[in-house]
Amino acid sequence: MPKKVGIRREDKAFELRTPIVPSDVLKLAKEHGFEFVVEPSEQRAFSEEAYREVGASVGDLHGTEPQVIFGIKEIPKEVFEREKVYLFFAHVIKGQKYNMAMLKQILDVGASLIDYECIVEVETGRRLVFFGNWAGYAGMAETLRGLGERLNEQGVAPNPFADLKPTYQYSGIEELQTAVSAIGKRIQAEGFAYELAPLVVGFIGYGNTSRGAQAIFDLLPHKTVSPAELPHLTSDNHLLYKVVFREEDTVRPKDSKATFDLQDYYDHGKATYQSAFPQYLPNISVLMNCIYWSDKYPRMVTKQELKKLWNQTGGKPRLIIVGDISCDIHGAIEFTVQCTKPDHPTFVYHPDMDEATMGISGDGVVVMAVDNLPTELPRDASTSFSETLQRFIPALVNADYSVPFEQLDLPPEVKKAVIVYRGTLTPEYEYLKKYL
Repeated sequence: MPKKVGIRREDKAFELRTPIVPSDVLKLAKEHGFEFVVEPSEQRAFSEEAYREVGASVGDLHGTEPQVIFGIKEIPKEVFEREKVYLFFAHVIKGQKYNMAMLKQILDVGASLIDYECIVEVETGRRLVFFGNWAGYAGMAETLRGLGERLNEQGVAPNPFADLKPTYQYSGIEELQTAVSAIGKRIQAEGFAYELAPLVVGFIGYGNTSRGAQAIFDLLPHKTVSPAELPHLTSDNHLLYKVVFREEDTVRPKDSKATFDLQDYYDHGKATYQSAFPQYLPNISVLMNCIYWSDKYPRMVTKQELKKLWNQTGGKPRLIIVGDISCDIHGAIEFTVQCTKPDHPTFVYHPDMDEATMGISGDGVVVMAVDNLPTELPRDASTSFSETLQRFIPALVNADYSVPFEQLDLPPEVKKAVIVYRGTLTPEYEYLKKYL
């Protein structure tokens, strides 16, 4: 009998992505004889008819045959079924409190969980199935739009950033790139308000997310500088400055006699290192946070450091907006106090009041913190993701999930991502017990 594969509907508002696009359904069906069952969805970027045209059936997955079910975002607790295998971005490996009830339910019903985020090269830890670059594309565009709206609200002109639409209103990455390129031409021709110069955009991190954000930014006229150059930039209002911060720029050993060592930092985190990033804040206009963060590591910017900057500048810092693409609540950017959605992407954080107000108005620093940015470019992002995932799908679907975990025959990259197996935390993730 052909193996059946499930593709879930997404439950979260504004989540338009799909893990496997119709063209890859067709390819996998032809090459491996799989039959696909796709749950109906009124918001998915690819229509039900598009799946039917490639031979998939459309119907409810609950109580039906597919054992391996692919999704994107977190799944409601009541959906999980015994002995089924669920793949999605679970957001549990840091012990995220808001998803512990979901994880407990997976354990209680005897299901299995494989987290895309943990599918990595065994030797290097490099992620193999990801949306990071797409989060970067959309996050940079939404931050530039937020910048334009903030400048409009403050009556700052000329303001070439004001013409950007919400990212989800563009047909795809090509139309978005064209729109950002048009802003670049306006900057070259007309400039932006001289009071903004030098307009510095800083990127914390250099991985997939940062590279995606930089790819959009690089469509604007700019000059790349080092962190050490920031205090000495000239005030040119026909170009922007770009600076990329690496670990050696953002942290320093607590022991003044010690020297920075990357592996030592990864091993010990805030136990032996502290943030050195606040020294750059007075010279940054737009800050893009693109790093993986956990509580093991020091924050890049604390609420206290932002408050200090706010008071030192009389409530008028150079920093206008933070694009927190990583979107860890109270994380690397401590004043990211909430996540936002594509239709309301920003809030204003007031350092003295320690309060956030949705929108773009009011005293404080604007924060863009959309937690599902790739869904703003859903067709392109889904196609790219499906392409990286499909090479693992045959092994995932054909595996025998009745055997003990030690005998489970999956590629090592995928087996490393099995967080729960048949209702039990796997050895690598037993540490999550303390969060339950």
